[in-house]
Amino acid sequence: MQTVTVRGVTLGAGRPKIIVPIVERTEEAVLAEARSFADLPLDMVEWRVDWFDGFASPDRVEHCLRALRAALGDTPLLATFRTAGEGGAKEIAPADYAALCKRIAATGCADLIDVEAFSGDAMVQDILCFAHQSGVKVIGSSHNFQTTPPQEALVARLRRIQAMGVDIPKLAVMPQSRQDVLALLAATEEMVRRYADRPIITMSMGGDGVISRLCGQVFGSAATFGCASHSSAPGQMEVRQLDTVLRLLEQAL
Repeated sequence: MQTVTVRGVTLGAGRPKIIVPIVERTEEAVLAEARSFADLPLDMVEWRVDWFDGFASPDRVEHCLRALRAALGDTPLLATFRTAGEGGAKEIAPADYAALCKRIAATGCADLIDVEAFSGDAMVQDILCFAHQSGVKVIGSSHNFQTTPPQEALVARLRRIQAMGVDIPKLAVMPQSRQDVLALLAATEEMVRRYADRPIITMSMGGDGVISRLCGQVFGSAATFGCASHSSAPGQMEVRQLDTVLRLLEQAL
């Protein structure tokens, strides 16, 4: 399996890398949150642009992004606009979504961008090609905040995302039972063992799914999300606690 390295952080090797989201409404709050991360045990920061009040102004997004890049120093940055249809904070027209993703990639300030993999094949390929030409990695994501499909459907979805040519496929689902969590973990293991040629990120959300955020080194998920001030999805652990558990598991393994 090939790994993906950004600013010295390698996904797909060793323990899952910790990504901490910023979900703030103003540029001042975004930058204050970023500065508060200085002593946290994290590997990457995600800016959730859909929470930003200025998301509809590309100039305001770029201004904040450049300031955020400066505030983070060498910490890798993932930029994400999560649409309302996949659990995000805002609605956005497809054309505006594509234009925003490309504007973010063009700045070179984000090391990775998240692209919702099933938002339209032509649009996804357009964003993907532009991002790669700009030297930016792409996480191709799919989120289901209602249910967890069967294991075979989860594997098929991950394989389809991988076939699109993204750098890292990502899949998040909502369990209705503990059996659903097992289905997600089994799908992750099967994907990594049989099909994956690059890192993948998977998670089962909510309280029942917390275990899936901890055991990536066993089942194959290359990254996990932990929260500082605010979480961006149900089931995220506080980042220091998350780091402690991951280190203990790594030592035991």
